[in-house]
Amino acid sequence: GIQLAFREYSFTAGITGGKFVGMKYFRQYFESPMFWTTLKNTFVISATSILVGFPVPIILAMVINQIRSPKWKRTVQTTVYIPYFISVVVLVSMLNIMFANDSGVIANFLKSLHIVSRDTNILGKESCFVPLYVLSGVWQTMGWNSIIFIAALSSVDTQLYDACKIDGANRWQTMIHIDFPAILPTVMILLIMNMGNILNVGFDKVFLMQNSLNLGASQVISTYVYKIGIQSGQFSYSAAIGLFNNIINLILLLAVNRIAGKASDVSLW
Repeated sequence: GIQLAFREYSFTAGITGGKFVGMKYFRQYFESPMFWTTLKNTFVISATSILVGFPVPIILAMVINQIRSPKWKRTVQTTVYIPYFISVVVLVSMLNIMFANDSGVIANFLKSLHIVSRDTNILGKESCFVPLYVLSGVWQTMGWNSIIFIAALSSVDTQLYDACKIDGANRWQTMIHIDFPAILPTVMILLIMNMGNILNVGFDKVFLMQNSLNLGASQVISTYVYKIGIQSGQFSYSAAIGLFNNIINLILLLAVNRIAGKASDVSLW
């Protein structure tokens, strides 16, 4: 499949029988006007998702860990887990209903507070696409992503909490000095893995939220590959774009892993 990016695909010659053209399709993508657009949009969406979405499950896990009532703790956990089981199609449908230009509940609420103007189409506005994508993603996944941090916190020695109480530490100080250091190695490993996927924005959700009005902010590498490869039949060109995407992700993964290993002695290898 990789070698297809260096061949001129032909239906009659098959996947390995096309003429070898070297870096032709890579140069075609680099010289395309869509190169910087897709690269910028993919990076902005993914980087914002990490900056906003990565700390939320950590904070949520530490907050849940501080709940002393087992019944209340289970109730909170169940409540924040539920959105994860909503399919992407249903989630985007909910966004379309709630942010509809004329009848959307949240859209009308924001307009009544003068946060957005009355004539603004939130779903079609380019500047609104990234916040909608990121915040809806955080709401949907924060409960599920907090599970691994809650599991890490369950291994903390309870004597440390008792010592904190004796020293007069409040819950906030306990979270800072006991909980966070306990899950720091887990945080670093997951951060490295997330950075290795910084150019891998989920195709399905972006594609479903995409429309002709917000295309300038929503056209990412994965949707561009779909339109070029599947809809237009340019398989070699789309394979080259996909390979370029994976190479950049690999370089970022290696770089962040090396930096993390030197800074905190925590790395994937």
